[in-house]
Amino acid sequence: MSKKALTTSTERRRKAPHLPAQIDRAVRAAEDKKAHGLVVLDLRKAACFADFFVICSGTNARQIRAIADAVMEALALEGARPAHIEGYDRSEWILIDYFDFIVHVFAPETRMFYGLERLWGSAERIEFPEPR
Repeated sequence: MSKKALTTSTERRRKAPHLPAQIDRAVRAAEDKKAHGLVVLDLRKAACFADFFVICSGTNARQIRAIADAVMEALALEGARPAHIEGYDRSEWILIDYFDFIVHVFAPETRMFYGLERLWGSAERIEFPEPR
């Protein structure tokens, strides 16, 4: 296991102190459900409809829904409600739109096919270690 994968969640957050509180909560909720390939794209310098993308994957439909549910529940505790949710029933790509940021929870094959990280390759990329 790499040294990067052994960092604690506190160390991870120290490396990305510029993340707004809601995005940090979304990331922690996804981490708690063992999301894979967790990445935050900072799109503020790009001409985009959102400031950030939170992108992650689940290994199956149940985990994908659990990650999405955990994110929505964590943000609801502070009164944040998504403006729009797409893909929940199919659970291949759940999109949760919070205006300033969008959470994308993918099935691995769907994530590879659409390649959001490649499409927004010029965005600052903040990666988080894989779950154990």
